Amino acid sequence: MSHFGSGFKFAISTAMLLITLSLASAEVPPDTIFHHGKIVTVDPAFSIQQALAVRGDRIAAVGDDATLLAMAGPNTELVDLHGHTVLPGLIDSHVHATAAAVHEFDHPIPTMRSVADVLDYIAGRAAVVEKGQWIRVSQVFITRLDDQRFPNRYELDRVAPDHPVIFRTGPDAALNSLALRLSGIDRNFVVSPGLPGIVERDPQTGEPTGILRSAQQFVKGETSPAGPSEAQRIEWLKRLLADYNSVGITSISDRNASDGAIRLYESLKRSNELTCRVFLYYGVNASGTLSDIRAQIEKAAASPLHDYDNRLWLRGVKVFLDGGMLTGSAWMQEPWGVSEIYGIHDPDYRGVRNIDPEKLYQISRLALSNDLQMTAHAVGDAATQLLVDTYAQIDQDDFPVREKRPCVTHCNFLSESAIETMARLGIVADLQPAWLWLDGRTLLRQFGQSRMRWFQPYRELKSRGVTIGGGSDHMQKIGSFRSVNPYNPFLGIWITVARQPRGSEQPLHPEESLTRAEAIALYTINNARISFEEHEKGSLEPGKLADLIVLAEDILSCPEDRIKDIEVLQTYVGGQRVFQR
Repeated sequence: MSHFGSGFKFAISTAMLLITLSLASAEVPPDTIFHHGKIVTVDPAFSIQQALAVRGDRIAAVGDDATLLAMAGPNTELVDLHGHTVLPGLIDSHVHATAAAVHEFDHPIPTMRSVADVLDYIAGRAAVVEKGQWIRVSQVFITRLDDQRFPNRYELDRVAPDHPVIFRTGPDAALNSLALRLSGIDRNFVVSPGLPGIVERDPQTGEPTGILRSAQQFVKGETSPAGPSEAQRIEWLKRLLADYNSVGITSISDRNASDGAIRLYESLKRSNELTCRVFLYYGVNASGTLSDIRAQIEKAAASPLHDYDNRLWLRGVKVFLDGGMLTGSAWMQEPWGVSEIYGIHDPDYRGVRNIDPEKLYQISRLALSNDLQMTAHAVGDAATQLLVDTYAQIDQDDFPVREKRPCVTHCNFLSESAIETMARLGIVADLQPAWLWLDGRTLLRQFGQSRMRWFQPYRELKSRGVTIGGGSDHMQKIGSFRSVNPYNPFLGIWITVARQPRGSEQPLHPEESLTRAEAIALYTINNARISFEEHEKGSLEPGKLADLIVLAEDILSCPEDRIKDIEVLQTYVGGQRVFQR
């Protein structure tokens, strides 16, 4: 039996059937012909064509103007591109769309670029939130603050003395004194044996500084305001998907989907309002018992959504292996080093590992054997090494993993050893280029040039044949540049070409840059391969889904710095226009 499983076999057989039907029905005129354009096919030769024909939701033909225009019938719509460039619909390999869509449901949240901005926002909330109620700030990463540090508990006390405050950034957080007291964290607090997580303490006094690593387990009594209704969540999600379409995104991978999130996508699919194709990674709680984890994985495998559907497909599971690079808790092979930026005082501190190796092996084997693509949040080089070694152990002891395409989510810090294993076993990778732009300056200050050599090494991965995809890890807000993290794919493409951190004068290890064609592949055919769909989408070839975008500028010839600002004129999903500028 094929290791792709029934869902993937269906995808291949469907694509082959449609190609055959397309050729057999060549005499049936196309519904639409796009002509007089620059069609960047992203086929194996990266060929450029003039025209593209669509029949139904599939591409009928690509080629020169004369040949394709001769196919037109009396009812064929002719779209003159006037020389504009066309790309395959872009794919974001990593979003959290359902939560991101409603992040500002309660009130608008400003962009915060300094600790002073953070404190001003908290003071403003303290003026309108009832005393004793929690004030929370989420995902304002310290690497992106001008101060390059956490706010401390006493600063938080000053602006909100009567409210418990949590400044949560990834898995880590800074709390004010009231929040610490409500959580029972004082100088005598001890982390329970066997649990991950660290309470940072002042080296002189032993008092908690307010910074917690792997914070969720420590915080007690945190309350949340009433959230949006199900109907409101659906409307806000539609709004976000429309904004994805406006920047050329036609497919997304939700990399930690809950049951509630899946219901929202299903609702939009039923009403034919799902304007992005969605690949789902079911979020699995790795802190539970193996029995509970098995039940979660088997539930995902038994779901009707596990059968292939090019609009909504549940095909993966995800766990969280380590902490965050942007917050100071990624699990590293060498110590982080004492750090003012991250509030680290222990010179031997290497970060936080959330799953022990044997449990990770059991989870990974369970997922892969149930025809689900396994992935884990693995940011630090020690976490990535453990994950790829786990896949290698399964390959050696249990079954071949190549066709199952096990994945590493983030893998920001790598090593030559990890890359060799990834190449040998067909392990795929989901990376976030925007982190190089937004966080590279701070990370360089923390780690230095030699350790940053292995930060997002795109050229090394490409040269070794590892399939790498571009994702945003979009967490909060609607707006492709104002969001946390920015989901504009042209920004991501530009970053992998330029490798220029914001606020730095020099590129970061420019030897790891990609060409424009290679960078485009990250958001098209590579991301299609990661989701087992390279026969369905990711390039503009006959028989594939007619997902395509029309650009205002030529991405292959415009000045390099213009790439990040390219606008989309039209977006089509399955031959249907979902966006028009």
